[in-house]
Amino acid sequence: MTDAAATSGRRGFARDLVALTKPRIISLLLVTTIAPMFVAGEPGWRLVLAVFAGGYLMAGGANAVNMYIDRDIDDRMARTRLRPIPSGRMRAEAVLAFGILCATTATFLLAHVANVLTAALALGGFYTYVFVYTRWLKRSSPQNIVIGGAAGAFPPLVGWAAVTGRVDLMAVYLFLIVFYWTPPHFWALALNKQADYGRAGVPMAPLVWGERETMRNMLWYTLILVPLTFLPVAFGALGLPYLVVAAALGGWLLLGVVRVLRAASYVQPAWAVYKFSLLYLALLFAAMAVDRAVA
Repeated sequence: MTDAAATSGRRGFARDLVALTKPRIISLLLVTTIAPMFVAGEPGWRLVLAVFAGGYLMAGGANAVNMYIDRDIDDRMARTRLRPIPSGRMRAEAVLAFGILCATTATFLLAHVANVLTAALALGGFYTYVFVYTRWLKRSSPQNIVIGGAAGAFPPLVGWAAVTGRVDLMAVYLFLIVFYWTPPHFWALALNKQADYGRAGVPMAPLVWGERETMRNMLWYTLILVPLTFLPVAFGALGLPYLVVAAALGGWLLLGVVRVLRAASYVQPAWAVYKFSLLYLALLFAAMAVDRAVA
């Protein structure tokens, strides 16, 4: 093998390792981890960097193990068949080992630099995603991303506990915001990926309940989510700057979901809701941190 080929091979392997962690998904999780730290107090940069690294490794490890478990169905779905395992670029056992190594490293880092509660909460998110969502609910129930989606709501608890050493009412509100955001976000994607999920035998809501019922459930969850985002203002944890942003973002998200329900063709409105919901959550949590900074 030439030096150029060896270098190219190493770069390809490194790219595959990064791909296993699903960095685009993790970027949003890290926003919902780091922003609560600045809402909870004034964390030092050493702690922020440690939680950032630990959060990435824990979520990345969970995503890698998810790919190991789902290797049999990833080959059937157009959007996943190029992943490292179904494409044949990596062995399944190596992916599993990588995921466990990431999670173990994250647990040690968070426990050592932050506290044991922070590490335990991050590990709880890992186990919820791997066992409750991926191993159990994903293939057995249309409620998969409702209950299993709780895994994605752990990051605010992790960030809060890293600064305060406890989980209090505000942390629970942040958890619930992400929890109720997950169904309309993910079902907007599922509406447009029904064929993929059908080929893989995954009972996503549109396939089991039908499209209209899924849309109605998206609306109900959004109607719960938007007022929920106002509650931190009601008990004085956040102020007017956050309230203005939360109201504007919530109104736009709600309008988007209503458009999905009313459209003759839901394809474009559903894509719009899915894309905006990513921005919605990032801006909402950023607004929390800014609000506390200017208070």
